Amino acid sequence: MAPLTPRLVIPIDVKKQPWEQKVPLHNRWHPDIPPVADVTEGELFRVEMVDWTGGRVRDDNSADDIKFLDLTITHYLSGPLRIVDSEGLPASPGDLLAVEICNLGPLPGDEWGYTAIFERENGGGFLTDHFPSARKAIWYFEGIYAYSPQIPGVRFPGLTHPGIVGTAPSIELLNIWNEREKKLAETSPETLKVCEVLHQRPLANLPTPENCLLGKIQKEMAEWHKMANEAARTIPGRENGGNCDIKNLSRGFKVYLPVFVEGANLSTGDMHFSQGDGEVSFCGAIEMSGFLELKCEIIRGGMKEYLTPVGPTPLHVNPIFEIGPVEPHFSEWLVFEGISVDEYGKQHFLDASVAYKRAVLNAIEYLSKFGYSKEQAYLLLSCCPCEGRISGIVDSPNAVTTLAIPTAIFDQDIKPKRLSGRPLRGPKLRRLPDLLSCSNSEHLPVTQGQSGTREP
Repeated sequence: MAPLTPRLVIPIDVKKQPWEQKVPLHNRWHPDIPPVADVTEGELFRVEMVDWTGGRVRDDNSADDIKFLDLTITHYLSGPLRIVDSEGLPASPGDLLAVEICNLGPLPGDEWGYTAIFERENGGGFLTDHFPSARKAIWYFEGIYAYSPQIPGVRFPGLTHPGIVGTAPSIELLNIWNEREKKLAETSPETLKVCEVLHQRPLANLPTPENCLLGKIQKEMAEWHKMANEAARTIPGRENGGNCDIKNLSRGFKVYLPVFVEGANLSTGDMHFSQGDGEVSFCGAIEMSGFLELKCEIIRGGMKEYLTPVGPTPLHVNPIFEIGPVEPHFSEWLVFEGISVDEYGKQHFLDASVAYKRAVLNAIEYLSKFGYSKEQAYLLLSCCPCEGRISGIVDSPNAVTTLAIPTAIFDQDIKPKRLSGRPLRGPKLRRLPDLLSCSNSEHLPVTQGQSGTREP
């Protein structure tokens, strides 16, 4: 007998706001957010998701939506889902929840996405000191491929994946998160700059009732205010999984998530059509609405059996992932190296962040020799299927990292050549700041692939 069509447990209407959806969404982690549906282990089911901003970024020619985006909204998640076994018994604290992606993709009729650079004063990105102004590139999907009118001469297959898959924390784990992140937030930013450039971004994003969405718990309910002041922001990945942004977690992957509350309360969101390792521009994947078709399995007692705590309590664990068998294959790469010496010549001790920053900057400078603006190259390296590695972390004083770019994504040959042969510089391409920069003046039209503007 042919398998049944996956059961749709969370539908999405992209024409509606996140708080208007038929099944309530949430944008915080809290153990008391009620599940919106039950799912039986072994059942194939479908979850649909808004993009991480809930439709606040538009398919148009302006980056003003990025420049003024309110980051207290992030991220809009579908769930929680209560997972039960075949006898109706829910997953229990101490279990592992194995979640397998059987299929995924963009929502039909909404086959587009975006990559962006945040304004320095609104969070910036990995290279904020080099790229302080908001920029946006729109991507359109042709099956497994993506192309952008703002970054011409590039087309590549997407390794589509959810940025966020996680279980709900227990109240004990939630208190651990809030206590340790509050201590970090109270630390002087001058002592903890990442690459000494991210001083505009808070060291931690603490709970805030502003724009807080708690699923079935509505604002007029008595418990909403207490929960909104406790509920953890979804921005970082934590012990429950969450916002890990691992690009290889695509079709066929399996994640083993620790269970902290009865039913596990599984949530997911932040769909990406493609992403480069590091997602360096911060809003750096190809962000989109999308769907997942999933199966779950409960491994009773799996946390103690398979996860070793690294910390003061048994709750200090992290998920395990199995990479799926379906990925784009490339045979030729250009690899750029970085060491932990910054662009001002200052030596850092085994700092992999500084080394990766140098690798990204080296790649950007190289691509700019082929007609791309540096903003175009920065956005491209954030969302194309490039691969980052920590190649050396022991040889004092320099950490060594690499960034590998598949050459097949370009319609011109970008490999180095003898100067006596073909010119190194390729054809001149339209530069991104001429298209999707922030301005109050009339915006220039996108020259190709324009699909209408999404409704606000």
